Amino acid sequence: MKKTYNKLLYILILIFTLNSCSTGEEEVPGDTTSSTIWKGSNKTFSKADGADHTQASNQDRLTSNVWITRANDGGQIFNIAKESAANKSSSPAGTAWSIGSINNINSLTFTNFRSAVGKPKDVVGKNLVMHLIDDDIYLSVKFTSWSEGQKGGFAYERSTP
Repeated sequence: MKKTYNKLLYILILIFTLNSCSTGEEEVPGDTTSSTIWKGSNKTFSKADGADHTQASNQDRLTSNVWITRANDGGQIFNIAKESAANKSSSPAGTAWSIGSINNINSLTFTNFRSAVGKPKDVVGKNLVMHLIDDDIYLSVKFTSWSEGQKGGFAYERSTP
């Protein structure tokens, strides 16, 4: 009886530990009543091919926590306010993304950029919602261009406050 109890206890501890150590990749907002939702007019942001991503003019500075840009090495977008280069599994840091409409925000599941869109070059034309996690702001984003061949250019339209 004691052996069975110990095995059961061990299994329960193992399950609890695995659940506690989950990666937290997905974020389901559910109730967004205390969140800020940007539904203002659209703003266009673009970074030209070969432009210096460290210059403020080549960063979309949404808040003090999120500055979206892209280096000229063929990688994806990243948040230069929090990271020095793109990371496929987590960039842009401090953001979560979902394909869909801001009008359906409470039914969307958010994850990192790459998981949400697949290959970044395929993002053009998709309706997305971006969550600025630290600021608890949601906004609409639609990419209008994505340069290939290590040029670093991209453009999108996004909602404003």
